[in-house]
Amino acid sequence: MALTLAQQLVQAQAHLDAWLAADLAVAQGQAYTIGSRSLTRTNAAEIAKQIATWQRKVDNLTAGRSGIRVMRAVPRDL
Repeated sequence: MALTLAQQLVQAQAHLDAWLAADLAVAQGQAYTIGSRSLTRTNAAEIAKQIATWQRKVDNLTAGRSGIRVMRAVPRDL
């Protein structure tokens, strides 16, 4: 089942929001340890790349475009 344009926009916006939240979390500290457990977050460059990707997707869906436009032509000998 294909997603509608509205569903795709909601999904893309959710991904963008998650990556923006990750960016804030990394800004506050990239790694920490509690007791014997430690957590290291992804690097800032990867987060910036994902934010750009999802922002572009949201912008395209908001503009009414859903992807690459492909056109077809048939050459004819006159």
